Amino acid sequence: MIDEAIEFLEPYTYLIIGSVKALVIAGALLGIVPLLVWLERRLMGRFQVRLGPNRVGPFGLGQPISDSIKLLFKESIIQSSADKFLFHLAPGIVVFTAIVTFAVIPFGAPITVMDQEIGLWAANVDIGLLFVFAISGMGIYGMVLAGFSSNNKYSLMGGLRSSAQMISYELTLGLAALSVIVLTGSLSLIDMVNGQDSYPNILIQPLAFLLFFIAGVAETNRAPFDLPEAEQELVAGFHTEYTGMKFAMFFMGEYINMVTMSSLVTLLFLGGWNSYGIPVWPIIAFAGKVGFLLCVFIWLRSTYPRIRYDRLMTFGWKVLVPLSLLNLLVTSVFVVL
Repeated sequence: MIDEAIEFLEPYTYLIIGSVKALVIAGALLGIVPLLVWLERRLMGRFQVRLGPNRVGPFGLGQPISDSIKLLFKESIIQSSADKFLFHLAPGIVVFTAIVTFAVIPFGAPITVMDQEIGLWAANVDIGLLFVFAISGMGIYGMVLAGFSSNNKYSLMGGLRSSAQMISYELTLGLAALSVIVLTGSLSLIDMVNGQDSYPNILIQPLAFLLFFIAGVAETNRAPFDLPEAEQELVAGFHTEYTGMKFAMFFMGEYINMVTMSSLVTLLFLGGWNSYGIPVWPIIAFAGKVGFLLCVFIWLRSTYPRIRYDRLMTFGWKVLVPLSLLNLLVTSVFVVL
């Protein structure tokens, strides 16, 4: 009976494995959000010489659970003049695109289980990096629709300037990644990691690394680039009218995007799961690098004040874009010669 069952399921092996991997990755991303919230509050407490959450559970570990319960049962208020369909759709777009973007992120070398090689990724596509940029760019629609559907002028202004900021810094993000593509000759994230077996790209592309990381911070709406949710100007920006779990979904998307961006930086510039002689499992090496970058995100939030919007746009278009083009030009000339 077992042999017959295995023979019956054999044509569907890849579909079953792919479905399981997709569910595991989606569940892990949703589960890591409350842990990241707890980590951020604890680290910011240390950076600012205070305790952070420490009352609910040991070390405050129960605080994210209590916050989640509060948001789940909090009343969802929608004003009568809002476009209800788009109002409900917007937070779903933000979370959906954030999770789907991670589908092509490899986080370890393939493993063998019962003579079946299993890649530690949901999907392996030849244009993985292009897929990441395409799907993550769709998340902008969630913010614009949230501002537009709320029928609130402040929310609309917040949504529009969010889209302007993200589109502007996506240009720098793409140009910095192009330098790595020119060196690797491939859009596959796995090929990019394999090309860093001897040394990470940060050693030969330090400027591209810096530009990519700065643009990544702006792309995820993190301080000092968190203008979409500037409370003193827009009463919270595009999500002003949202309450309860719909409000929390925007931040779920933000934290998942932080994980994705840290993973991209790790894959493109830090060698992915390559440990360079350090005796650790590949997946542990990858997780350690991503965890360090997440702590840097939190460190930046605790250190730098929010900059003015006109200076944010000036910095993106007049500083980062020219530097990205210059770096791409130098890299291209180096590869050709």
